Amino acid sequence: MAIEGPFWRAIAVFRAASLLYAAVLMAQHGGYEQPVLGWLVIGVMALWTAGATYAYSAEALRRWPLLALDLLVTMACLLASPYVEGAQQGVAGTMPVPATWVAGPVLAWAVHAGRRAGALAAAVVAAGDLWLRLRTDEVPILVNGAVLLFLSGVVVGHVAQLARRAEERMQRAAEREQRAAEMEAAQRERERLARDLHDSVLQVLALVQRRGRQIGGEAAELGRLAGEQEAALRDLVAAGPPPPRGTTDLRTLLTRYGSPYASPDGSPEVTVATPATPLVLPTETAQGAAAAVGAALDNVRAHCGAGARAWVLVESADGTVTVTVRDDGPGIPPGRLEAAAAAGRMGVTRSIRGRVSELGGTVTIMSTPGQGTEVEITLPA
Repeated sequence: MAIEGPFWRAIAVFRAASLLYAAVLMAQHGGYEQPVLGWLVIGVMALWTAGATYAYSAEALRRWPLLALDLLVTMACLLASPYVEGAQQGVAGTMPVPATWVAGPVLAWAVHAGRRAGALAAAVVAAGDLWLRLRTDEVPILVNGAVLLFLSGVVVGHVAQLARRAEERMQRAAEREQRAAEMEAAQRERERLARDLHDSVLQVLALVQRRGRQIGGEAAELGRLAGEQEAALRDLVAAGPPPPRGTTDLRTLLTRYGSPYASPDGSPEVTVATPATPLVLPTETAQGAAAAVGAALDNVRAHCGAGARAWVLVESADGTVTVTVRDDGPGIPPGRLEAAAAAGRMGVTRSIRGRVSELGGTVTIMSTPGQGTEVEITLPA
């Protein structure tokens, strides 16, 4: 991740500064008892500092083999200290040859894998340092060094983990903003296309539909096909972003009952009016409501005769969705529904009332002979 880059650069600077500090100590002590071996160890540290700096800068190389090799090289330089320092190792205040350079792999493990890995690397280095300190009487220095190593591994590992999580959250937020911007741009383009289509293609199709019904014959079939294409285009340009999973926009189900429902065989023409904003309902509820509306329109087609018209009005308010199906047919005679139910014809009882009741809604049917029928379906939103 990009957030790790500053950590690795800081570790590289720490290694270089620690290398310089170890070289200064070596020079101050005249190379200890074995100066050739001592400067050889410093040379190995310098080569590994350069190699590790390059390797850790490449994300593809930051793997456990590199981390393990880093720890092994550091332990080898640390454990070479008794052979370089000889009797001077027992002098109070004398540090191992690598000095603070031994913290490099601890920091690398912590940045790569978190505080637990940093603590593990610190334990390995501290164990090597313990073996050296037990050869002298420097117990306070032993405790101080181990504590500092553990603190470095745990704190740096924890900070690195927090930084990675913060970067992941920022990346997810940026992706969400990008998707939102793309959806907004797509919606603006859809609205532009809808305006263009409405001013040209949709008006022509609507004219062909009306004229075809008026002329009749083969022209009526042409008008019906034009009406289907008009409705399909309206659905296409009106569709917005997809609703959440498990939900459906009720408008998309009800608009299918629009003008394509009319046919040259005398079926009623249906006008559907829906809100401009989505009516998102659980898919089962939306499908049940649409099926109930379809059953009501089937009754209009079956009982109102040729030339009848029907209107579907959808409203949403106060946590409810209300769908009203009204026709201009002859109406329902008093007692007709009760007689149909008694005779075993359960179209209204089961297909409309029963279905809506299962969804937690209610159905109100109002009809006046000679003035049409109105079916009002109310569902919880």
